[in-house]
Amino acid sequence: MTQAHAINDARKDPGIAANDGGAPQNISDCGQIVLVLQGGGALGAYQAGVYQALHEAGIEPDWVIGTSIGAINASLIAGNKPENRLARLDEFWSRVGHKPALEAIAGLPWLGRALPNWMTLTSGIPSFFRPNPFAFLGLHAPLSADAAGYYSTGPLEATLTDLVDFSLVQSGPTRLTVGAANAQTSEMRYFDSRDTKLTARHVMASGALPPAFPAVRIDGELFWDGGILSNTPVEAVFDDTPRRNSLVFAVHIWNPSGPEPETIWQVLNRQKDIQYSSRAVSHIKRQKQIHRLRHIIAELAMRLPERERDTNLVREMAGYGCLTRIHVVRLVAPPLEGEDHTKDIDFSRAGIRCRWAAGYEDTRRVLADAPWEGEVNPIEGFYLHECRPATAPMK
Repeated sequence: MTQAHAINDARKDPGIAANDGGAPQNISDCGQIVLVLQGGGALGAYQAGVYQALHEAGIEPDWVIGTSIGAINASLIAGNKPENRLARLDEFWSRVGHKPALEAIAGLPWLGRALPNWMTLTSGIPSFFRPNPFAFLGLHAPLSADAAGYYSTGPLEATLTDLVDFSLVQSGPTRLTVGAANAQTSEMRYFDSRDTKLTARHVMASGALPPAFPAVRIDGELFWDGGILSNTPVEAVFDDTPRRNSLVFAVHIWNPSGPEPETIWQVLNRQKDIQYSSRAVSHIKRQKQIHRLRHIIAELAMRLPERERDTNLVREMAGYGCLTRIHVVRLVAPPLEGEDHTKDIDFSRAGIRCRWAAGYEDTRRVLADAPWEGEVNPIEGFYLHECRPATAPMK
């Protein structure tokens, strides 16, 4: 079937919306449910809270897309049966949380709160990564490309193998996509369970942030953390073929907006937020423009006489149009009170609990509001719903 015929048949396809101006009556009318998870280390506990709220509401994603810690959380969701997903997420975050003795230090005044993060840098996290002593022998010491990092992520491979059923990733109902950066070509690569047999190493590649973690070799090529190119992998939804009606929960754990930094620590913190939010706002605005043009093309094509629509030239031009509708719910994690540029390695149990709870409450609020059920302009086709964090930092 040509793209033009696909447009003409759109009104018959429940997966493609016609421009009738009606709003979805419930969440199942929105099409596929997509969960998009940013990278950001310890900040990813917020994503676990988001999933918990969705799960408790009876909403399971059809497709989970992640980068770095987002890829890890995504694999824990897609690689387990729905009834086991929360338990696996809880188990992972329990394993990477600080040990009780370190938690006791964190309860001391300011220095105590900062010290565990610095101890993470020096000693690693047993279930996640451990120091690579060979990397400290000298900056020019010869290391293999697979080992050139300050830490080894061997423990993460063992943890993922224990908690994720990768055979279920391939055969289960939830599609998994993880983003990684090709270390030699600087191209973004999305490994997708629809096309590729995914393993723990694909997830590890998505989180191989240099120079901390070494690149991961897949099919002879080296890959680093996808966040160094695109830390917000929502583009994978926009570029998917064929496009489908979608309700996308895009979970951002780096805040694109923030106050003016006044100290060096604040500068470092703000720099990370800007870098890893990955121009998400501008990307979404551009996709909104592009999708509106697709709708206009589709509408114009359908207004042509049938004999014109059947010409090769018009079919080719009409192929650039579509009638799908995409609702994007953007959740942005609020900051913790007093956090600094080491927040992405704040694996304190208190920090994990607080961020998890914030993701849970934000998602419950947006589910209660159900902004996708409101009236929309049918010509747009792309609808952004902002869920802003609380104005006061979490404590």
